[in-house]
Amino acid sequence: MREAYRQVQERVVSLRPMDPNPLAEGLASVLGEAFGAPVSVEALVRLPGGASKQTWSFTARTAEGTERRLILRADRGGPRGSGMDIERSVLSAAARAGVPVPAIVAGGDGDDALGMPYLVTEFVDGETIARRILRDESLREARRQMAHQCGAILARIHSIPPDEVTGLTSSDPLEQMRSQLDQLAQPHPAFELGLLWLESHRPGHSRTGVVHGDFRNGNLIVGPDGVRAVLDWEITHLGDPLEDLAWICVRAWRFGSPLTVGGFGTIDQLVAGYEEAGGEPVERDALHWWIVAGTLRWGIICIAQAFTHLSGAYRSVELAAIGRRVCEVESDLLELLPSGEGDVDPHVEGPRRTDWAPHDAPSAPELLDAVHDFLEADAIAATQGSVRFHLRVAANVIAMVRREIELGGHQLIEHARRLEELGVRSEEELAAAIRDGVFSDRLDEVTDAVRATVTEKLAVANPRYRDDRPVD
Repeated sequence: MREAYRQVQERVVSLRPMDPNPLAEGLASVLGEAFGAPVSVEALVRLPGGASKQTWSFTARTAEGTERRLILRADRGGPRGSGMDIERSVLSAAARAGVPVPAIVAGGDGDDALGMPYLVTEFVDGETIARRILRDESLREARRQMAHQCGAILARIHSIPPDEVTGLTSSDPLEQMRSQLDQLAQPHPAFELGLLWLESHRPGHSRTGVVHGDFRNGNLIVGPDGVRAVLDWEITHLGDPLEDLAWICVRAWRFGSPLTVGGFGTIDQLVAGYEEAGGEPVERDALHWWIVAGTLRWGIICIAQAFTHLSGAYRSVELAAIGRRVCEVESDLLELLPSGEGDVDPHVEGPRRTDWAPHDAPSAPELLDAVHDFLEADAIAATQGSVRFHLRVAANVIAMVRREIELGGHQLIEHARRLEELGVRSEEELAAAIRDGVFSDRLDEVTDAVRATVTEKLAVANPRYRDDRPVD
């Protein structure tokens, strides 16, 4: 747990915004040196995104009135030189390989006026918000070609000679995920089933190359002509290139679209673009393995984000709500694994509680309905920006709590019954037993029990989640 708290504290440092005034002064100083002439920094605005670093947009104006729109990536919480040297190195190598990336303007390791590791790049015009990319009419033609484009871009990324980028490391993905789950101390039998399947179905062979690590819708700048730049290289590492191809296929990055690749294309289009651009032939079974691994990885990320809130380090209704999205990932994972004998109807919710005595009307669900309706009809309409977004999250949380109040009693009884039939007393004990191989001769029975539990969790967290089955 100590390591998990350390990681949370590092994340909290990046979540808390820097004071823009001294930041602007530091930027003006370092850019003045880079440009060889005094500059002023204007319109400094923090942007969303980035796993551990803060991103800001701004305008640099010279004494003659010349303006340049630029982007700052700053690692406020890291030690001097932490990660930014690698990011600068990989951006340069990616540009040489023909990958569309923002051009580097300046960078430092924390020994100058900014006092922290940073990277300044040119601004690239376009859209980064995934839901807009998937729905904006002006990007309709872009969406038709993006899966093929992404394949070609990934082929160029994977062509980067590893020795051109300093400081890249590699690790076994399964060992890393097991370690993260242990540090977070949250038992998830579905994840243990996933790890068990991944361990027993490892691809027969793989190659090692430069892997972006977070190549997905949301980290791409898109215009009417398609992908204009690839962003967020902060977790670039050495690994199997199929990891990148699979990550963009994980359901979390489809944002409600049924199309497998980022919500905008098919695996056939992605692979065709990859192989036509010189990428190694893609073995579909190995790609599926990495999609399963990527799905599990996203589930662990959701747990970690909720832990940031639960630890008290950074209180956020958004992070709290993400914790209840873990069951969506569990459902995705079980869908990707071979089915047991008894599939569970995702819309079977069980009996609802109807007796609220001795309390007067309205009942607890009716009170929550009133709050939910107020948020949806009045509060959201009267706000904008991040407050509006978080009000929508809060409305979803209210609806979730309502469903748990009504369904939770029955689900508790059914969950206890399933555990008893398996001979365990808790989710933690079940998860440990799966990892230790105790159920090696009862895996179908265990999988069906876990699937039923995940279905009940979905009935509370997001009962319509399985409505939009992915297509390819």
